[in-house]
This record gives sequence, C-alpha cells and structure tokens, in this order.
Amino acid sequence: MISTEKLALFGGAKAVEQVEADLFAWPVITEEDESAALEVLRHGAMSGTDITQQFELEFAQWLNIEYALGFNNGTAAIHTAMFGCGVGVGDEIICPSVTYWASALQAFSLGATVVFADIHPTTLCLDPADIEHRITEKTKAIVVVHYLSHPADMDPIIEIARRYNLKVIEDVSHAQGGLYKGRQLGTIGHVGAMSLMTGKSFAIGEAGMLVTKDRDIYDRAIAFGHYERFNDSIENEELKSFIGLPLGGYKYRMHQVSSAVGRVQLKYYEQRIAEIDKAMNYFWKQLEGVPGIQPHRPVHQPGSTNAGWYAARGLYHAEQLGGLSVTRFCEALVAEGISCESGCNRPLHLHPVFHTADIYGHGTPTRLANTERDLLQPAGSLPVAEHISERVFSIPWFKQFRPESIDKYVLAIRKVVACHKELLEKDPGNSPQLGGWHFFSHKA
Repeated sequence: MISTEKLALFGGAKAVEQVEADLFAWPVITEEDESAALEVLRHGAMSGTDITQQFELEFAQWLNIEYALGFNNGTAAIHTAMFGCGVGVGDEIICPSVTYWASALQAFSLGATVVFADIHPTTLCLDPADIEHRITEKTKAIVVVHYLSHPADMDPIIEIARRYNLKVIEDVSHAQGGLYKGRQLGTIGHVGAMSLMTGKSFAIGEAGMLVTKDRDIYDRAIAFGHYERFNDSIENEELKSFIGLPLGGYKYRMHQVSSAVGRVQLKYYEQRIAEIDKAMNYFWKQLEGVPGIQPHRPVHQPGSTNAGWYAARGLYHAEQLGGLSVTRFCEALVAEGISCESGCNRPLHLHPVFHTADIYGHGTPTRLANTERDLLQPAGSLPVAEHISERVFSIPWFKQFRPESIDKYVLAIRKVVACHKELLEKDPGNSPQLGGWHFFSHKA
C-alpha cells in the first residue's frame, strides 16, 4: 500500500532519518588494495609499465578479448580509440549529444569534427534510428555511449556501420562489465574505451582502458601515446619507420599505483557488482506499479545488464502525476532524506564550444575549420536530447543488498508519489538549465 503520511517537506517525519554510510561506500578498498599500492611506491615503480601490462593481460582475459591497453584516464583512452580508428583531418564522427564531453571533444585535436545524433527516450543511449541520415562520405566512426550504465542497442548500430564501412567506438565509462544480449560491452564494436576513475563502477583511482580485437587499432593506439612500448613489437608495417617517438606527442600510460589497485579490484569486481545488481533490482521491484516512475534498465534486451549501475537514474513521467515537475519531485525526495537530483548531462550540441569557440586559431569556429559544410546544430535540432533532463532523476546507488534499509528509500518515493497533488500547489516548474556539463554526484 502506498503511504499517505505527511511529507517531510511539509513538516512530516523523514522516511530516511539517517544515512547508513556503508550502504553507499565505494569503491571497496581493503588491505589488499593498500598493500598493492604501497608495494609500487616502495619499489619506485610508479612510472613503469610492468604492473600495467599484467593488469592489461588480466583485463583482456576477463573480457575475452585479444588486446587491452592502459591509459592515464578515460579521456585519453577515447582520444586514442579515435586515432586508432583512423579519425583525422576533415573526418566526421557521429556521437550522441547527451553524454560527458570526453566521448567526443577530442576529435577536434585530430582535425575532425562531431555530428551529434539524438538519443532514445527509454535507453537514453544513441538512437539507431537517428544515425543513418547523418552519414556522409566524411563519416569515419560512430561513438556509442552505454549511458548511465544502460547498454546501447548495438545490433542495429553495428549493422549500419557494416553497410557504410564505419568504425564503432564503444565508450564504456558508465558500464564496465555490462552485457548486451550476453556480450561484454566494449567488445562488440571495433574498439572499446573507458574511464576507471574513482567515481566509476570499476574504480581504481585515475585511469582508463582501451580494448580491441583489431591488431592495427592496438598498434596505432600504442604509437599514439605509449612511446616506451612503441618498439619492435609493432606489427603494422606503416608504423615501423616511426618507432621510438609517440605519433600523437602524448604520454598516456597508466600510473602503476592505479594498475596495482586495478589488479586487486578486478579479482572481486564481478561479485561486487552482482551485489549492487541484486540491491538495485530489489529497489525497483518494490516500486512496481508506482505511477510516474520507471526503471532505467534493459528490460527489452534479454541477457543485458546495467553492470555496476553507475550514475543510476529513474525515468520520470510527469503526465502521470498531474504534470508535477521533476524539480519539485526531487525537492520532496531530498526532504525525505534522499540525495536526489533531476536531469543528466546537458546536450553537448547546444554548448558554445561546438558553435563559436575558435580553439586553435583557425579564424573560424573549430567545429567548422576542417569541413566545407555547416555542421552547427541549433536548439530544436535534437528534441529528445534537449528535453531528456525533464524526464530523469537520480536514484540511490546501493552497494549492499540490505532490504530493510532499501525499504526506507522505497517508502520515501511512495510517499512523494502518493502526495503529489499537494506538491503541485507550489510547483515552480523546471529550470531551463536542468542537468550539468560535468559529472554526477553519487550519494544516498
């Protein structure tokens, strides 16, 4: 039964009086992690690659893929994935507009540009139906983001890429270890790249990883920013004459403290995200039938998972709650003791960097510097992306399956939904600036 208790916003008791810190603590750091990090420090091995290469081997074995290459962060890994796929001057990549900027912005430094596509209103990932009409002879790659831990619909995207001979880059920063129809995310396209920074599900400090089955992509990735490994092991004949210096002029190797911690985290990652999955699915099970909200998970993709549920969101249907704004809805949940925020990433195609910024002194906006056509995408061009923040809200990211504790958060949401008519009376509506350009908070 839905509770009709007085809302905390109006003076009632909070549903969640006290937050249990260990319910949300992440990453899990034990003496084993600490010992691994200290061993690197004590041996002065911070800037080597031996531990990193061990981690890469274990990471590749985990994903059952041929090659893995460690990076200092996910931005560098995605940048290198673009270079590995041959993205260069005058080329275009297609990318969803709703994502963190590091899924796309590095293309500028390669002399390429970005064409944004819309997202699907349920998956919040790249909409396969909005890709094909954006492809031109300049298109080199499609960047797919498994956004907010939800797998993108890969099968139709791969088929489009096959027809047009395009590369597919998977940004797995939100979904390490996730599955799409039983297949590991990051291994379905031509190359996968991801962040492994502290806020992510697979959290090892500040690091990134690139994975691929393609030896040429792997060799190009090494050549771009791993000078000490750009040696006689390279098989690509076109690269051999340049061995010794990084082609991109970058130094992108992973710090070995992160590598050491990563090796430990990998040993326990599957069991830890299984615990998260159990807790999060229990949470949504208790909310079945509650109007106005819907889980953001791959219910129509058998064999697909949300992995570690990074930056988990619920889908919000204001029309089922009398038009109550998601802003007011979240305000009431915060009063009940839940750290809740409306929105997600703002659509990148509306940011001035993609319209007016002349980053490299071309005398024209950088996005237009290496193309002969107008690629600017104004307001109204991607309608789902531009309004999606009105239809999503953050949910607690439970790390422990503890039903009696999770039930308090369920009660809070049930209370707010049951009393939504009271909230309508002073509903200010949604701000036109919902969401943010940068990152998410991950609190109770």
